[in-house]
Amino acid sequence: MARSCVFLVPGDWNSRTGGYLYDRRIVDELRARGWRVEVFSPGEGYPFPDAADLAHAAQVVGALPDGACVVADGLGFGVLPELAERHAQRLCWVALVHHPLALETGLTPAQQHLLDRSERRALAWARGVVVTSAATAKALAAYGVPAGRVAVVEPGTERAPWAVGGGAGPGALSMLCVATLTPRKGHAVLIEALAGLRDRPWVLHCAGSRARDPAEAERVDALVAQQGLGERIRWHGEVEGAALEALYARANLFVLPSLHEGYGMALAEALAHGLPVVSTTAGAIVDTVPAEAGVLVPPGDVHALRGALRRAMDEPAWRAALATGARHAAGRLPRWADAGARFEQSLLRAIDAGSP
Repeated sequence: MARSCVFLVPGDWNSRTGGYLYDRRIVDELRARGWRVEVFSPGEGYPFPDAADLAHAAQVVGALPDGACVVADGLGFGVLPELAERHAQRLCWVALVHHPLALETGLTPAQQHLLDRSERRALAWARGVVVTSAATAKALAAYGVPAGRVAVVEPGTERAPWAVGGGAGPGALSMLCVATLTPRKGHAVLIEALAGLRDRPWVLHCAGSRARDPAEAERVDALVAQQGLGERIRWHGEVEGAALEALYARANLFVLPSLHEGYGMALAEALAHGLPVVSTTAGAIVDTVPAEAGVLVPPGDVHALRGALRRAMDEPAWRAALATGARHAAGRLPRWADAGARFEQSLLRAIDAGSP
């Protein structure tokens, strides 16, 4: 009999963010390994669900058969502790934590406290917890999750052609940032840093949804206008496939000034294209981007970020050395087939573990 599991993923399953992409690829890999996988949504409003979302989640989970192995994306699972407890004896909960909810940027202290308490309670009922980096595994130690219940399954990365640059014209640096426009991704910090480098030839291409946080998009647009950088920052929106590959191909430098990352799949994609990286030391980035391939600065530090970008613009030999390092690092990146195999093993261990 084929093994089976259910993925419980809130929101739009087709969203192009690292978390949703990870979920989709893992489902594909499990199916390729012979698993029967069903996908359900507990609703749209997570991590702050309303009464309708909670009622829908209760209905979906209540309809699952006894003994089902349920992989619950942490965006929803972390705020459903009562539901997790209610079904802990009949379902095998496996929490998929991309990063702890309370570490999201832009939360009020009250929201952080609420999410922290809620996720701690929910995780207590998980037979297994899958995280996407060793850094996130370390963070969960503070949540009281036993290390033996945590499995690190890093995302895979597709092989890609090396970037050739040229996307900003002769003599100009073409920078690429691939990230949803939210406070955590640090676009505002990047714009402030670039404002001090107007005297150098560069263009910044930004790929990623602008619709997820309209208030942040408006704030960033105002900052771009205030700094007079409208002609040098180009917004491409949410792109994928050939359009995204074209942006990688024409870039000279990848930049992502995140304030926190549970892994940083776009950073791995940049390495796979042989691009030098300028990013931050936040979360798991220090494990994703080796020193030979990029320079990492403290998150939120405008001056340090500006200094790294200035050096990348002024010292092409240094930038070329980082590009060589990125190509070496690309060969060490895990593949999706590897991630699927590790995820399968984590599910089998959780199924055998018994109730928490």
